[in-house]
Amino acid sequence: MAVVYTTAVKTARMQAVADAIGAGGKLEIGTAGMASVLATITLGATSGTVSNGVLTLSGFPRSDTAADAAGTAAAARIRTSANVDIITGLTVGTSGTDVILDNLNIALNQTVTINSAVFTHA
Repeated sequence: MAVVYTTAVKTARMQAVADAIGAGGKLEIGTAGMASVLATITLGATSGTVSNGVLTLSGFPRSDTAADAAGTAAAARIRTSANVDIITGLTVGTSGTDVILDNLNIALNQTVTINSAVFTHA
């Protein structure tokens, strides 16, 4: 039987995630397994809002105006400003994924636009 959390508990847990990201946290877009970081988006002082067990990052769409490397976007992670992983294993795509990008094929120095980033408690 699967573990089931109440909505209040899911919301509290996701708020703890948002708090752990802290000011200056960042969203990194990478190739499969985060083998190479393609783009980095610095988040705002408040990373996002939490409601009903869902963390929605704030301030999107947002862009990295110069991609760090070339490759196909396949994964993402959220880190603190001190490079401590908070969320890993995020999916990326142009729809139906945790992080929605405008384009998965990234060239060096290209602008990479993140349209949204939404994380739902399991």
